[in-house]
Amino acid sequence: MFDIQNYTSFVLAILVFQLIPGAGTIAILNATARNGARAGMAAVVGTLCGDFVFMVAAAAGLAAIMRANPVLFQALQWFGAAYLIWMGVGLIRTKINTAEGAPEPTRSPWSYFRQAFTVSLTNPKVILFFVSFFPLFLKPQASTVTLTVMMVHVTVISLLYQWALVLVGNKVASALRNIPSARRLATRLAGLALIGFGIKLAANNR
Repeated sequence: MFDIQNYTSFVLAILVFQLIPGAGTIAILNATARNGARAGMAAVVGTLCGDFVFMVAAAAGLAAIMRANPVLFQALQWFGAAYLIWMGVGLIRTKINTAEGAPEPTRSPWSYFRQAFTVSLTNPKVILFFVSFFPLFLKPQASTVTLTVMMVHVTVISLLYQWALVLVGNKVASALRNIPSARRLATRLAGLALIGFGIKLAANNR
């Protein structure tokens, strides 16, 4: 289908890729828990835009350039690790009113979009994933149109999965709002998770 070989495996591989939790997932869940579904969807769009930039870059051959310039690749990794750790520390230090029913400070959806977009772009390994992933399912006679169709598949499936993640996350967050200290615990855990991802990225950069 569309000159994509092993089409079913291609779709399943995208789903598996989405099921692996990462910094983008944390950014989406954090936005949803703090300011609701609208903020969560803004983070989803930010994550998808970041992934799309990497897909286009992979298609344009920038991954080869990054392989040829390891210093550039390492610099991006260090920046990404530092940003994730900085964001995680920020979440841990956030003052949260644990009184039952206390409202969460409102932030604009645009701020959550920017945050998720930056998180997505600070993981340069994504571009290497896409440049290795797409060829696995390309038929020899495939054209550039096929690559475009594959990118659309990744974007649409990611959107559906992350949209469902926001809906579920919003339901859970609504239930936890009536439990004193639950928001503080969830925020601290999200911060620790981001710090963990940042440390892991830095460790891989040695």
